[in-house]
Amino acid sequence: MSSNPVAETVSSLMPRAKEELTALVAFKSVADFDQFPRSESVGAANWIASALRAEGFQDVDLLDTPDGTQSVYGCLPGPEGAKTVLLYAHYDVQPPLDEAAWATPPFELTERDGRWYGRGAADCKGGVLMHLLALRALKADGGVPVHVKFIAEGSEEQGTGGLERYAEQHPELLAADTIVIGDAGNFRVGLPTVTSTLRGMTLVRVKVDTLEGNLHSGQFGGAAPDALAALIRVLDSLRAEDGSTTVDGLASDSAWEGLAYDEEQFRRDARVLDGVELIGSGSVADRIWARPAVTVLGIDCPPVVGATPSVQASARALVSLRVPPGVDAGEATKLLQAHVESRTPWGARVAVEQIGQGQAFRADTTSPAYQAMADAMAVAYPGEEMQYAGQGGSIPLCNTLAALYPRAEILLIGLSEPEAQIHAVNESVSPEELERLSVAEALFLRNYAAG
Repeated sequence: MSSNPVAETVSSLMPRAKEELTALVAFKSVADFDQFPRSESVGAANWIASALRAEGFQDVDLLDTPDGTQSVYGCLPGPEGAKTVLLYAHYDVQPPLDEAAWATPPFELTERDGRWYGRGAADCKGGVLMHLLALRALKADGGVPVHVKFIAEGSEEQGTGGLERYAEQHPELLAADTIVIGDAGNFRVGLPTVTSTLRGMTLVRVKVDTLEGNLHSGQFGGAAPDALAALIRVLDSLRAEDGSTTVDGLASDSAWEGLAYDEEQFRRDARVLDGVELIGSGSVADRIWARPAVTVLGIDCPPVVGATPSVQASARALVSLRVPPGVDAGEATKLLQAHVESRTPWGARVAVEQIGQGQAFRADTTSPAYQAMADAMAVAYPGEEMQYAGQGGSIPLCNTLAALYPRAEILLIGLSEPEAQIHAVNESVSPEELERLSVAEALFLRNYAAG
């Protein structure tokens, strides 16, 4: 990174950033209060609120959103007549999954092999620190040249839409000329990337019933309809022989035009076992950024340990469907429901309940903000040109903000590059990426203000 005052300031602040990220990661802020205490999320929200107040933010508040969680808001006034930029991150995290599988405790930030490990280190508590570092660097070098609004969401990982609905009820609150979503990531470490598309999603719970109660498999098996077997048939119908997603009526042949994703690199990034094939057809980028993808997230059925010789009367599954830009998530939900109902065998009773949904997103990469970011990233990542990539995941808030503020430019950057292993065990963040992206964001704000 070429020497400049902003870069030097960010570099000097990295030890403090590590201490702060350690404190923030320590909160078990999973927004599923059946699994984790609400107090952990409240603690993380209050930590961020205190950090904003310490940086001179005004009107700092914990917003009670309709899904029962809190988002942290604050505003930092800039020069008179300056543009307004909204900085977004989220402080809620995914559950740690199997804590025994972590090399170090998931809620203790631990340095190992040049990376910092901990749940939320990259997704997205590191994003909170990225924004703070950028603002601190600007304050140390002449001041922040724009009005800044800061929002840290408390339930992004749950997909329950609390902040989306709150923003719709208070449309003036998050209004901005440009919005920087700090919840994406570079295509790989060291390659500056903005995310130009996001897939949408729908989440449904499928329940199959066949009997009034479980039956002895020796006495009734062979004629009694097995609900678990029926559910397996339904779930299997959602994939073609090659693993491609097949929902009746949903197109699955779109192509990605942009950054290519080498298949061998993807195998390494996804940690695919030797000899196991990738699923689907088309390029890797087609499959993960431009086409629908179904995933069975969980099945309610008897565990192997303790199972009895019974024909199952009832079975449930949680099914996620990612939908590409250009496909309405509501329409995809209807198609998924119709597919499940038509493919349920033996006249079994089936119920499909939608429990989450978010629309896909496509950014306008021709806007002035993207040029300002490209120039900033060229300084933060010398010798590298900013790339445009898709992201298979969903950030439903993006479409809400785009609808509320159609003139606002929306950029997605962040720390969730492949090595970060977000949502998996041993999530980590690259401190070098945190440093470079903080510099890039600071320079972007300066470039954008001058544009």
